Amino acid sequence: MPPIAPLTCTGIVLAAGAGRRYGKPKVLAENGAWLRNAVGALREGGCDPVVVLLGATGPDPATVDLPPGVEWRWVADWASGLGATVRAGLRAAADAGTEFVAFLPVDIPDIDAEVVARVLAAARANESGLARAVFHNTPGHPTVIKNKHWEAISAVAVGDRGGGSYLGTRQDMVCVTCDDLATGTDRDFPEVGAQ
Repeated sequence: MPPIAPLTCTGIVLAAGAGRRYGKPKVLAENGAWLRNAVGALREGGCDPVVVLLGATGPDPATVDLPPGVEWRWVADWASGLGATVRAGLRAAADAGTEFVAFLPVDIPDIDAEVVARVLAAARANESGLARAVFHNTPGHPTVIKNKHWEAISAVAVGDRGGGSYLGTRQDMVCVTCDDLATGTDRDFPEVGAQ
């Protein structure tokens, strides 16, 4: 494992799903605008590198209009559930040798760099290294996690369970109110009349 660079953070765009309710993989939504927004929010919010996790679109990154300079990984077992994608993101962060990882689903288009920077700063200031955005008293994303938690999260991220079952038990998670910056609402269905 490479040496850990202090206070660095890998940004992970969760974009492997098929988007069944949306009608297509959300990584393709709005002609890639959601993907560009997620990558930009993580990058400008303090994450380097930024890695896009692909799945339903297949192993060829040419099927997705990836922003310049972004890394990507294909999650071969993406269809087994969110757990596979979370584990792939943690592996990507470990390979990058960063101290933190920030997870951001591709389908929350109003999250911007200011939200990411606020949550990342809270995680860095918290002894546990755990922080997540909260919108109107509801936990949301991004979620920032220090490397000392990655192994435990990998162990419980199975099937449709991501890191929530681990993080939900933690009393040392900092909840960062971001209502003033975004709604934090994920988009499961296309807007009526949208192309």
